[in-house]
Amino acid sequence: MRLLLVRHGQSEWNASRRLQGQADIGLSDIGRRQADALRPVIEAIGPCRAISSDLDRVRETARRIGEPDARPTERLREIDVGDWTGRSIEDIKAENFDAYLGWRAGTASPAGGETWDVFSARVCGVIEEERAEPCRKLLVVAHGGVIRAILQHFLRLNPENMIPVGPASLSTLRLANGAREPSRLELFNYHPEVVEFDAPD
Repeated sequence: MRLLLVRHGQSEWNASRRLQGQADIGLSDIGRRQADALRPVIEAIGPCRAISSDLDRVRETARRIGEPDARPTERLREIDVGDWTGRSIEDIKAENFDAYLGWRAGTASPAGGETWDVFSARVCGVIEEERAEPCRKLLVVAHGGVIRAILQHFLRLNPENMIPVGPASLSTLRLANGAREPSRLELFNYHPEVVEFDAPD
């Protein structure tokens, strides 16, 4: 199975570099254009089915890339950032830079937030269930943290060693087919118009 992983387009809070976690924030105008630009790429690949987070910014992204019937699930929501919800990344760094780095590495969580292990288990449980149903190209439209959790689970990449996933970008990996063939990363952070190296969390 090939996983096609798409992060939602830029949201209103991404634009101002605020953490949103599970807050239901919509796409910005830029985010809508980003998703529209990715549509021909997804159509050319031709996923056999699609699943998505149930949050609005992801549902709209799925529609705009040509997958209005993507099956939504709350299990693909972004990690809950608790007391950091709505706060600017720069303010969080200024207050406690080590705490921010720990959160990015998956070794710490803000007060009231979800731990990385719990988050990763709910996300990757969905993917493992999908593997039981025949599909050569599964499209997953979700969030940056969701994509990082999937890459960690299947490729053993540490979250601290991954740059943020770009808005409306496509990453792909081919899952292992039997014990002798490892899972492989095929593409990371591709967008037909621009590659963003400094994407917001």
